[in-house]
Amino acid sequence: MNFDISALYKAVPSLFWGATVTLRVTILSIVIGLVIGIVAGLARVWPNAFLRAISSAYIELVRGTPLLVQIFLVYFGLPALGLNLDPFVAGVIAMGINSGAYVGEIVRGGIESIAQGQMEAALSLGMTWWQAMYHVILPQAFVRILPPLGNEFIALLKDSSLVSTIAIAELTRTGQIIITRTFKSFEIWSGVALFYFVMTYAISRVVKYSEGRLRYSE
Repeated sequence: MNFDISALYKAVPSLFWGATVTLRVTILSIVIGLVIGIVAGLARVWPNAFLRAISSAYIELVRGTPLLVQIFLVYFGLPALGLNLDPFVAGVIAMGINSGAYVGEIVRGGIESIAQGQMEAALSLGMTWWQAMYHVILPQAFVRILPPLGNEFIALLKDSSLVSTIAIAELTRTGQIIITRTFKSFEIWSGVALFYFVMTYAISRVVKYSEGRLRYSE
């Protein structure tokens, strides 16, 4: 086996640029996913039955369909309704909506893991439902949902490779382009895999450190 290290070395600057695009897509998608997910998660435990039903329908629909189909629906489907989006914007929106469903379930699970008696005690002290949720339940739930949130962010970063199908030059797409020029498939894909590993490992370390700090501060 002849591994051409020079081909990989020459590809590193381009792969690095592709990795920065991957990080941009992932970070923006995480922000959208967090906003949607927190709202959806709170709606799942809200006393209002209508909001619970809407949130449940959104979460089940998104989780029950492939991310790739959702990306195609946003990028190729919305133009039929007169809405044309840039590939980057379409990719971020689709991934953000997808992540929001999973974050919503994580938030719901974290809230429901807190003993119901704590909410009842807060309400008996004169707090409103929102005050009890904000001051009593959510601070405790956040510590518990941080690890699964970290796993969701790592999964989202890896799933960002799917936006290469709509011509976003992120890490995977960049690797494909380099291979068409060099025909060094094994070397380039090894480099792509290494970049993904470094990024996911860094996220996992940050999450673990943050979790430790939060538990220490309790």
